[in-house]
Amino acid sequence: MTQNISDNKLNLLSTRAGFNHALGHFKTSLSFSSDIEEGLNLADVLTEALEEGSISPQQLRPVLNLLLVDKFRYQNQSENLTIAVDSVDNLISTVSQWTMLDVVIAFYNSSGDLAVINPVNRDHWAQVLPLKRDELMVCLIKSRKDNDEKTEQAACKDFFNLLYGKKVKVKKAFIDPDVKPEEKAEIKAPVENTEVQEAAVSVNSKNVSAKISVLVTNELFHNGNVEAWKKIIASYKATHPGLEVLIWYDGEKINDINTLFKWGKVKHGTPILFSVAGDNIKDVSKLRKYFFEGASQRYEVFLRGAVNSVLDLF
Repeated sequence: MTQNISDNKLNLLSTRAGFNHALGHFKTSLSFSSDIEEGLNLADVLTEALEEGSISPQQLRPVLNLLLVDKFRYQNQSENLTIAVDSVDNLISTVSQWTMLDVVIAFYNSSGDLAVINPVNRDHWAQVLPLKRDELMVCLIKSRKDNDEKTEQAACKDFFNLLYGKKVKVKKAFIDPDVKPEEKAEIKAPVENTEVQEAAVSVNSKNVSAKISVLVTNELFHNGNVEAWKKIIASYKATHPGLEVLIWYDGEKINDINTLFKWGKVKHGTPILFSVAGDNIKDVSKLRKYFFEGASQRYEVFLRGAVNSVLDLF
């Protein structure tokens, strides 16, 4: 049996440099698995990795295939766009309510460049809009419910309908009843303190990210978890002094995170939401990752150092 050596897909592994390059890529790709398992959107994770220089643009497509297609079995649907698209406001508003689903978009522009998009992240869309007719878009969706291919396929179809400007009703199967939709609504609670009013005006005048859910995986969200979150927030604000971290629980904005510490109030599996306000918002996916750790039994790692010391996390 003979084979043309130019057809051998393992040629890359025939040298030490090639083998190390392939091994490094595989290890890097698998390192993102835990982020997906913790509920992070891979598009946010990869965007941050690109900004940090830990991966290259050439690695995006292999990472998507390895993790979302092969490992986690996301349903996918691809289309060459039938029309040009200038606005995705309605799409963002609707997809942000799909709390039972994780949605990642792979978009190839007319030059063949690949962009990985979290469809509820306006910054991601800003980099690719307007979309031109015939450009390629791949929608990858996974339900948090096992073996729910029918829902995933229906969501792929609805996504493209939304992209083309059609009105789509949010299906019950797309919603996790334990996670509140990420709505950008004004808080109507009365405010008596003038300083608080001024602070609220300041935040509302800035850009605000979508609300992101963090599930409590510790038995309870107790005092140790609260202190861990306070240290994480302090580290984030020290690195990004112009940004504010907003915490939401049970539909209300939490102005004092200490109020979350009430024995038995926030239980295992309960979501706490957060968003970031300010200009040039950064490191949101990393913040979510640390919040997830801080809401778990591993919170103690954030309590090291002096009481008033600031951790170097970001």
